[in-house]
Amino acid sequence: MALKKTHAAALCAALLAGGCSFAEDALFPDTGTGAPTQAADAYGTSGPPMMGSSGYEPVTVSPGSPTGTFVGAKVAALRGDLQALQATLARQNQSLQQIRNETVQDSQRYHGTVAAINARLQVGTTPGNPILQQQWNAAQSELDRITDDVLKMNRLTNEVTSSSTLAGYLLDSVRAARSLSGAVDEDHRQLRILEDETNRTVVMVERLLSELTSDSIRQQQYVASEKQNLNTLALGIKNGAIFGGGLSNRLGGGYDAAPAGRAIASGEMPLVTIRFDRPNVNYEPALYTAIKSALDRRPNATFDVVAVAPAGATPGAQALAATNAKRNADSVLRSLTNMNLPASRVRSTSTTSPSAQTGEVQVFVR
Repeated sequence: MALKKTHAAALCAALLAGGCSFAEDALFPDTGTGAPTQAADAYGTSGPPMMGSSGYEPVTVSPGSPTGTFVGAKVAALRGDLQALQATLARQNQSLQQIRNETVQDSQRYHGTVAAINARLQVGTTPGNPILQQQWNAAQSELDRITDDVLKMNRLTNEVTSSSTLAGYLLDSVRAARSLSGAVDEDHRQLRILEDETNRTVVMVERLLSELTSDSIRQQQYVASEKQNLNTLALGIKNGAIFGGGLSNRLGGGYDAAPAGRAIASGEMPLVTIRFDRPNVNYEPALYTAIKSALDRRPNATFDVVAVAPAGATPGAQALAATNAKRNADSVLRSLTNMNLPASRVRSTSTTSPSAQTGEVQVFVR
């Protein structure tokens, strides 16, 4: 909801970083009826998702005696097919357990490295600390190893899918063999046993496939999320201050992107005003705090980033001011992307203002 100039008296703007002011109290007045804003958890404390822990050892195939009939020979061939399938499943189960162990070890190393970076940022450090940058590079390499584990999991999923298809075909073949002519009672007895064992194998391979697929999906989502969170962590290292996690963790579902072509209403109060009145304005901590607070209170919020140029005395000066303001707005947009705010939540526009003394970037919440 847009706030007009009549609400300006309620503003308690806090100067957080150089030329960056944050008007969160005015935009979101505390009425005492809303739920309290939760503080961000320290980055990297949630850990990887749980993986399945089941083992899938194939059942033993019962031996059978030759009967000398055509059906008996068919039973022996089907029994051999089941034994070969179960040998394949045993290897796949072994591969699954090995991938799980590797994933756990890689995840522990990754979270240990991230925790060390986070602990150093928590107590404060210098911006761009090279030691933390080296640790961040190590964390990136460790996350790449987890990505390799996920790829192994996906390949194994494809293999187990083939085994599942084969198991279903084998069960159909065993059942079809019971209708063949020329069988003796012993053939049908062995077929009943073989059908039971094949059916149990089908159930086992389906459970294996289901658990493996779930593990793979969760790990893929986890890696994707951690890649975004590493961007936020890099932002913290750059500023020498802790960031409470990616902004994507605070987004609500079912939102619409900011409508194209929407103009900024005259007199509307910005959530953040960043004044680029000197080189290297350190605006990111204040920007993160403002956007996080807005999303804590309104998870479905979208944002307008407006490049505000002062009115120039000449057309040339005006064009130069507009170019500089646009460059600063692009920098703010990149910062929001690094904080994991989706591009669909942000729209960029530009304007001029006779009251602006220098180039500004204003961020409005919707």
